Amino acid sequence: MKPDNGADAADEAGVVVGTVRRDPLELARLTTPREVHHRTYRHAPSADLTTLLRRFWIPVWSVPAGKETPRKVLQDPVCQVVIGGDYARFYGVAPELSTTTLTGDGWAVGLTLAPATGYLIAGPTGAWNDRYVDLEDVLGDDARALTDRVREAMAPDPHDRAAHRIAMSACEDAVRRFLPVDAEGELTNAVVAAVEEDPEILQVAQICERFDLGERALQRLLRRRLGLTPKCIIQRRRLQEAAERLGEEAGTHAELAAAVGYADQSHMIRDFIHVTGMTPKQFRALQSDVPHSHNR
Repeated sequence: MKPDNGADAADEAGVVVGTVRRDPLELARLTTPREVHHRTYRHAPSADLTTLLRRFWIPVWSVPAGKETPRKVLQDPVCQVVIGGDYARFYGVAPELSTTTLTGDGWAVGLTLAPATGYLIAGPTGAWNDRYVDLEDVLGDDARALTDRVREAMAPDPHDRAAHRIAMSACEDAVRRFLPVDAEGELTNAVVAAVEEDPEILQVAQICERFDLGERALQRLLRRRLGLTPKCIIQRRRLQEAAERLGEEAGTHAELAAAVGYADQSHMIRDFIHVTGMTPKQFRALQSDVPHSHNR
């Protein structure tokens, strides 16, 4: 897997396993139709780790020789850890669209971290936004032991659910030492969850009121823990919702803008183009032919 600017872009055609929260990655998959050469398994983390981990995602792909399959996703506003057959990396937050190009045969075990966790692993996360480092750079010797355990489990048959359980257990063992999450991290998790789950939150002032925070304090918190502004997190949620609606509903751009909280359609279209690189019309045309039989 050759990553261009993100980690989780292989996580689009999905196999949902266990109980996993509604996945924004599925709401904003920017898949090229008829170019689906992979399958992704998703798993929930253990109950005691939900303050550190959002989900596991395990893509397995086989792209014909000489071909490439790009995967584009508007990700969660969080960091990622990805371990594959020949790499192990920590990825910072992708502020805009994340693109990964799949080639050949391969697999990966991905961890979508909770908003609090990137900072616990690697310090202020703004330094890592839109880039990655070797996992060993942030986890040290633990990264080597973790990578060995994951590869030993996954290499024989990456579709094997038993292998997934072993690999995920190894990952959970490696991150459990970051418990308990500190109070600032708990607040970060709560702020991001509130924005993602409440479509009525459209202004930064609403977050401040809900959590009894001044705007500067909120800005500092999210800059330190995520490298993002509160406005960016709200925009991410609105655009993910817009992407979902474009893939499932008919309607005008004006109706779409109103449904996701924009005062006018031109503002929504500008944001959509800036983040995804395509107009809502282009996105809708692309999604109208996505082969849903692969999204089981």
